[in-house]
Formats: sequence, structure tokens, C-alpha cells
Amino acid sequence: MHEQLTGLSAAGTPPRRRRRGPWTVIAVTALVAVLVSGGVLWALRTQGSPGETAEQYLAAWARKDYAAMRALSVDPPADFDRWHRSFGDGLKLTSAAFRAGESEDVEDGAEVGFHATLAGTVNWSYGGALRLVEHERAWRVAWTPAAIHPELRAGRSIKAVTVQPELAPITAAGGERIDTSTAPGSVQQLVQGLQETYRGRLTGSASGRIVLYEGKETVKTLAKTGARKGEPLATTIDLRVHEAGAKALDQVKKPASLVALRPSTGEVLAAVNKPGGFNRALLGKYPPGSTFKVVTASALVAGGVEPDKSVNCPPERNIGGFRFHNAGFHDYGTLSFRDAFAHSCNTTFGELSVKRLDGGRLGQVAAGFGFGAPITPGVPAVRAEFPVPKDATDLASAGIGQGRVLASPLNMAAVAAAIADGTWRPPRLVAGKLVPEGGAQPRKVEDGVVRALRDLMPAVVSEGTAESVRFPKGTAGKTGTAEYGLGKEPPAHSWFVGYQGDLAFAVIVEGGGAGAAVAAPIAARFLSALN
Repeated sequence: MHEQLTGLSAAGTPPRRRRRGPWTVIAVTALVAVLVSGGVLWALRTQGSPGETAEQYLAAWARKDYAAMRALSVDPPADFDRWHRSFGDGLKLTSAAFRAGESEDVEDGAEVGFHATLAGTVNWSYGGALRLVEHERAWRVAWTPAAIHPELRAGRSIKAVTVQPELAPITAAGGERIDTSTAPGSVQQLVQGLQETYRGRLTGSASGRIVLYEGKETVKTLAKTGARKGEPLATTIDLRVHEAGAKALDQVKKPASLVALRPSTGEVLAAVNKPGGFNRALLGKYPPGSTFKVVTASALVAGGVEPDKSVNCPPERNIGGFRFHNAGFHDYGTLSFRDAFAHSCNTTFGELSVKRLDGGRLGQVAAGFGFGAPITPGVPAVRAEFPVPKDATDLASAGIGQGRVLASPLNMAAVAAAIADGTWRPPRLVAGKLVPEGGAQPRKVEDGVVRALRDLMPAVVSEGTAESVRFPKGTAGKTGTAEYGLGKEPPAHSWFVGYQGDLAFAVIVEGGGAGAAVAAPIAARFLSALN
């Protein structure tokens, strides 16, 4: 849209116009004074041109230099600055550009058109005009509100009006909408994170209008833009799996979490937190305890330790000056590596970590299971930590998931999923192409390691630490009792991680104690509800 002020003469007829080039220098007035006494002749002319003054004025306007604009105007009103600020504020401008057009002669002066390009809440372009007159031997803007916009005058204003579109829906894997107040609390936690990550996709763009007002009354709409609808976001959350997890935690009194994944894709099926408020499923960082023995056993198997190899499991062992002991100081004597894993022998795994794995090797295998890798499921999530061991004691502690090793339930569910599928996959809450950039890539686990761990993990359920828990057929897992704090009998988090078919999971109960007594029964209730 390009509008020009036409103007009328006092008689109501249009003034005569003569087009000028924007840079034409015009000498309009010549006042000659002859001083006889001195015989000197002075010729006084109007300096510059209307186009030059308009260019300077518009450049000052673009940079909000109102002082310079006033200096280029004839008798600007006291509220000159307020008019321009109100115009910018009403449109919520972030930038403005003005381009001068051609100059035309009109009665008592000249007129220079301009084109305005404004960026703000609503982007807008329009045409206007500046009226210029000769004043004190220079061309100056004869300012009125119409110099801002042709339709402005006293009592009028121009404002941008926007209408924000509704957020597009976020849905579960089955198509159910989950961005509502009726969704489970833990799901709402995930939805909040997804709305932040994918706000641009979900929100789209607002519809906008540029409105001319007379006081508070609308005179007309000067311009308008249409809204772009947001795009729906489908998540991987399976409400049936989530409900089974929530029911499994129903009777738990201490803070707890359950995470479920689909090993073949890395899709997060459920992330349940009890109580709500803190998303410990994805943001909690805990020592993983003996659930980390899945990683340590993988490193040992990759280094040549066969499941049937005979190992010693005394009740207590001094490693690097620190005394490690089994749960309840149980003495298992000589047994197979498979049984040492099933019974979660701390003394065995501590000793083998130091004898067969240096810190670099165990750390390398841990990295293959996602430790240290950035996790970007679509909402904030912590990465698992495996600091380089400082000495033998630190390495032995790391080998049994203690010391400085830390992981979230999501991290450990992904470890179990890697054995179930044969490939560690970064967990995700949305479709593959929509996962935020910067995350880790899938990593294949050695075939021999997968075969061995698929032998070791079922033994935990059939004859090991979780033997007394009634799991559905085909369940494989690992218990964990992760000590934290100080004292002779420090408190411990209760863990259980595992898989059944194309479902992997992790359970933690903060300060819950033995994994076999607390977390394992929760996992069994969860799986039973789905079978």
C-alpha cells in the first residue's frame, strides 16, 4: 500500500505540482540587496533541496533521533516526541526503515513521498508524505501528525492488535491428548518440558491487525495478517504402560520413579514420579549400585571372562586399603561368574575390576552404554557420569556402581534396553526427526557381550538376588542396593533394572534399602499389569 497526501488549496482545488528529482538543488528565492555606498552586492539563496531534507529527516526517524527531526522541522509542537514514541509503542516496533521518494512542487512548498517498512508485533509497510517549506533559507518539514501516517491527526492513534493462536495438541502414542489438566501428573511434567522445547512448532504465529483509532473507537483496519496454526506433537508415551507404572508405585511411601523404554527404538513409554514436583525419572542423579554390574560384566566378558569361569566370592575383601563386603557379609565361596553376577557379589566384581580392567577400559565400555553422552529426549535430562577412577579403591567402587558413578532411572533403563536389543539407543519422547540436535548416536553392543548378558541377567530372577520375587516369564534384570551417606550402615537407594521382550525398565526408591526387597517387587507388579 502506498498512500500520498494530496492536500487542497484554500479554494478547495488541488495545488499545482511540479515533479522534482530527489536530489535537485533549487534556488527558489533570491533576495538582492544593493548597498550604494560600498558598491557591494549580496545574493541570499535557500540552501539544499526538499529531497535532501526529507532524506535527513527520515534517517533521523529510523534511528529515533527526535532532536534531529525537530531541528529539521518548522515550529514542531511540544508533544512532537510523544507522537513518535506513541506510534512506535502502539505498534511495538523493533525496527523501522524509511525510503524517500520523488519531490513534487505544491503551493507554498514541496512534498516528498516516502515508504515505511516497520517490524514489530505485526510487520507492516505503508506510504506517506512529508510537506516541506522554505524557512530561514533552508527547507524544513512543515510537521503535522500526518507526517507520521496520512490518516493521523489530533485524537487519533495507530496500534497493533494480535490474537495468539491456541497451542496445538500434544498427544500420546495412541493419539490421546495429554496436554490437559486431566492427564496424569508425571505426564504433565513431560508435557511442560515438551511445550518449552517445541514452542515454535506448537504455537505457530499470531494473527495481527494494524488499527486506526479515534479515541477508543475503531476507525478502520489499515492492515492485517493471518495466523499460522501450530503443528501437533505426537509423543512416544504409552498411557497403558504409564498407568501400569503408576499403579506399581501406588503403595510406595518413599520418593520413587519408574521409567520404561522400547529397546528397539529408544522410545520412552513411561516416566512415572512419585511424588510429583521433581522429575527424578530424567533429572535425578543417583549411584546406580549393583545395577551398574551390567556394564562391568560387559567389560569383563569383552575382556575374556566367560560366564562359566570359576571366581571367588568371600564375604569381605581389602582392595586398595578399603574393605569391600557383600550384602549381609555373605560368603559364597567359589562359584561361576554367572552365579557371582546373579548373587551380586561385590567382592568378586571389585577384585575383577582392578585385576582385569583399568579405569580407561571400564570407562570406554560405560561410554558404550551412554555414560557421558548428552541425552536429548525432547525435555531436559541428565547424562550418566563415570569419572576416571583415581586409584584401585575408586576403580573397585566404580565397578559395583558406587563412589562417583551417577545415573538417572532413564540412563539405567537405557542400559537394560541395550542388552535387550543389542544396541544402545538414546532415549526419545518424540518422532525421530523431531528429536533436538546434539544428542548421542546409537551404539552397537558386541555380539558376545549381548549373548553373555542375556544369560547372566535372567539368572538374577531365576536363582539370584530376585529369586523370591514372582516375575512374569521371560523377565531378565539386575538388582541394586546403592549406598549413600556416611555411617557403619549407611542408607541405600533400592534399584531394579531389566527387560522383558521389547520392553526395558528401571525402578528406584530413594532410601528404600535392598533392591531385591523393594524395587524388584515394584518391577514385578509393573510387568504383571502389562501381561
